[in-house]
Amino acid sequence: MTRLPKVVITDFVADDLAPERRILDGVAEVDAINARSEEDLSGRIDEAAALMVYHNIRLTEKTIARLRRCKLIVRCGVGYDNVDCAVAGRRGIPVANVPDYGSEEVADTAIGMALSLTRGIALLNSRLRRGEGPWFYTQAVPCRRLRGQVFGIVGLGRIGTATAIRAKALGLDVAFYDPYKPDGYDKAMGIRRVDDLGDLLSQAFILSLHCPLTDETRGIIDGEALGRMPRGSYLINTARGGLVDSASIPAAIASGQLAGAGIDVLPHEPPQAFDPLIAAWRDPEHPAHDRVLINPHAAFYSEEALLEMRTKGAEACRRALLGKGVNTVVNSVVNGECNGEQNGERDAAPKGSHCRKGVLHAPTD
Repeated sequence: MTRLPKVVITDFVADDLAPERRILDGVAEVDAINARSEEDLSGRIDEAAALMVYHNIRLTEKTIARLRRCKLIVRCGVGYDNVDCAVAGRRGIPVANVPDYGSEEVADTAIGMALSLTRGIALLNSRLRRGEGPWFYTQAVPCRRLRGQVFGIVGLGRIGTATAIRAKALGLDVAFYDPYKPDGYDKAMGIRRVDDLGDLLSQAFILSLHCPLTDETRGIIDGEALGRMPRGSYLINTARGGLVDSASIPAAIASGQLAGAGIDVLPHEPPQAFDPLIAAWRDPEHPAHDRVLINPHAAFYSEEALLEMRTKGAEACRRALLGKGVNTVVNSVVNGECNGEQNGERDAAPKGSHCRKGVLHAPTD
């Protein structure tokens, strides 16, 4: 009896694997390692025919070099910055992602965080729960009417677009910065295009990030960038933690430059207790305690989105093992360059774009 090839789920998922086994029935066996680090994979994936990788680990050259039979690496999520797709490409291994599974959930979270912060909901709940201040609206003063305020978006990909639609429905003046988005999206959606990131920062009452994480965008929002925003503005990050110098947030909150921040993603997850943002957020004496919302990289999640991510990842593996095309491949197996969209668990700016500090630019592809 011929033994079926093996598809290995490297991390994050470790239940009965019913969705994956249903899709891959008769095509491959499915195994889950539930790795917490790349070292946990050593000697356990060398013969895998395909890998399904989530976001708890990195897949670097030292691991990819050991893959002997791999026909596909699927990053089960939108972003693939934790997979060295260039190395995989040079070894002839396609890397695919699942770019469309959680767009609604992330957009809903971005808007939910923005509403909770700008309406004073989180602040009032936090202070009243611990018996701070009067039982009166004045604890949230000033609270501005949202209609007409500028909602700035960095990166108008799938999730940026979904967020823009929601913000527009609230009467916000939606402006986006994404210079390689084809012309016309602003007119089609009834929103504004801004040609310079600095201009967007100077306008944004709320700034919501939906752009890729690359070496060029790491720390794109730092203390200097926060200082260019209007005093009393709000920052929302549901993309990748590395886009923001999170250590700059507590000072911006304490000075009143930022009135609040909603953070779903951090540079290191879970964060260490001495992380400056975490320390301030946990300190009842620091303004960040009441004015910062932190979630554990959860914006992607709904029962429907999680199932969709798993099934689409498994379906990509099935197609690869059956010799069929996979239409979400993000790298080139010719020169190892990443050609597709990239963004932390979220969505990219234009297809094939990479961005650097202050500039989103597209490679030739």
